[in-house]
Amino acid sequence: MASARSRARLLDRLEALGITDIRVLEAMGRVPRHRFVDEAMSSRAYDDTALPIGYGQTISQPYVVAQMTTLVLAYGLPGKILEIGTGSGYQAAVLAELVDEVYTVERVEPLHNLVRRRLADLGYRNVRARLASSGVLGLPNYGPFDVIIVTCGAAQLPETLCEQLAEGGRMIVPVGESGGQRLVVVRRQGDHFSKEFLDAVSFVPLIENDR
Repeated sequence: MASARSRARLLDRLEALGITDIRVLEAMGRVPRHRFVDEAMSSRAYDDTALPIGYGQTISQPYVVAQMTTLVLAYGLPGKILEIGTGSGYQAAVLAELVDEVYTVERVEPLHNLVRRRLADLGYRNVRARLASSGVLGLPNYGPFDVIIVTCGAAQLPETLCEQLAEGGRMIVPVGESGGQRLVVVRRQGDHFSKEFLDAVSFVPLIENDR
């Protein structure tokens, strides 16, 4: 009951911050965020803040997840999504509440293994988690994707991911160095990729290659 009340308060806060898409709010209301953080942090699971999940990674602030998910749905309901940076699996779970297929890539093997078990335990059969040494490579063998969502900051626009977008597809990606990132929406029309720059954001960096 405590988590249900905490979840309701979080949804009220998101709505007050301008998240008005009822599909997004309902999806986030269904996902038990406390299952995506360490037990020691569970009392803060429904605070609107990022929390550490180990390995130098964080579970994203709920408002950011809601904002990214709103952008995913902004031009119609996509059928197949690629997420770069699985992290805790929370964003993937929210997306799985809304779309048919979610592919997600993680480079930290212990996180990847944990998330696969967690998503299976929660019954998310439409999420396909993959381990990769570099998220910037995406999953070309599984594309094209209607939407690609990047949940880590890229120093520059990852062109290899642009090529994995379907015709008319969109990529939502934080671009820029730490402290100066902007959220960018890239749209594909044939061989042309338009860019729309949105809010300032702060994400952990996208690691292109293991050394």
